[in-house]
Amino acid sequence: MALIVQKYGGSSVGDAEKIKNVARRVARIKDKGNQVVVVVSAMGDTTDELIKLAYQINERPDERELDMLLSTGEIISCTLLAMALEAVGYEAISLSGAQAGIRTDATYSRARIQRVDPERITRELEKGNIVIVAGFQGITDEMDVTTLGRGGSDTTAVALAVSLGAEVCQIYTDVEGVFTADPRLVPEAKRLPEIGYEEMLELATYGAKVMHSRAVELGELFNVPILVASSFNDNPGTLIHGGVSMEVRNKVKGIAHDLDVAKITVVGVPDRPGIAASIFESLAKANISVDTIVQNASINNITDLTFTVAKSQLSKAMGVVKPIAHSLGARECVSDAKLGKVSIIGTGMQNTPGYAARMFGALSEKGINIELITTSEIRITCIIEEAKVKDAVRALHRAFELEG
Repeated sequence: MALIVQKYGGSSVGDAEKIKNVARRVARIKDKGNQVVVVVSAMGDTTDELIKLAYQINERPDERELDMLLSTGEIISCTLLAMALEAVGYEAISLSGAQAGIRTDATYSRARIQRVDPERITRELEKGNIVIVAGFQGITDEMDVTTLGRGGSDTTAVALAVSLGAEVCQIYTDVEGVFTADPRLVPEAKRLPEIGYEEMLELATYGAKVMHSRAVELGELFNVPILVASSFNDNPGTLIHGGVSMEVRNKVKGIAHDLDVAKITVVGVPDRPGIAASIFESLAKANISVDTIVQNASINNITDLTFTVAKSQLSKAMGVVKPIAHSLGARECVSDAKLGKVSIIGTGMQNTPGYAARMFGALSEKGINIELITTSEIRITCIIEEAKVKDAVRALHRAFELEG
């Protein structure tokens, strides 16, 4: 008998019929003699609707209260799934994140899981129950409800798989796995039967929405295989794991893109020790994540400092940076929210020359200007005009021969 953790996304539980379909899928796994823990997201667009409602009530809702509100979406899903299972003769129990023992820090809207106390889940499994857990949420030591941020239900599922010693964590969504590019932009994109943690982490971090990066990090840290597959059919999906075949080290594995990019440039800032620290320490204290950072060569001890943030954090970031820039004697602080990024990712780039040249050449042929470039051992990312991202993804998919 195996212990299996499954997660179903919002599109998989979007209405009553879809919830009944998930119940049938879960029941089949239970019938094979397995213990089953299921993590669910909120139904369809519930979270977005709750956020909209909150801002209709209060233009600046308190972060604690907003987390309390948003956590109810997953509660609805898990209780309805438990009811659906009971309706077809299976014993099931729904648990909130707090009841499931998910303890977090107190960073509202982007809380981090500190530990999982799985005793309640274990007791329910020993009783023969199918355990349904509300994803995306946890509780602090002060008993305040928190949410884990975008993709938080993925993180919940992998964290539970780790704490319960599950053999695999199965992530079910509305796509059939991890593809060489977003199939909505590149219809000829191919499903990858398997991918290593490192490559999947880069894909998730730089725009692939099929899996959240924090969940992949957890899977890699504790060596928990993660299966990503569709909840609407029985196709095999993509297995994310530690083993990487020799063949895939010789090519780009996939193309990622992200439209949630904004650029901030501090123009004419004095080039002296401590300047960058004063800016980025303040951004960190405001819980603003910074991605690409570029500093121009100094001329007469004056330089320009450019970095990117998520568009959703641009206004907050400008509010932090502008006063600092003024106090440092910078000439001005400007921003651009009409940007996106496109990345090529593959372990084959570590020791093989020519990938950057081919990427830049493919973009040049399409008349796409590169604003900024950032790299890792297995990734090259270009910041470009938002309107050109779709063309860039398609051009790079062809340039690296990912269709076949």
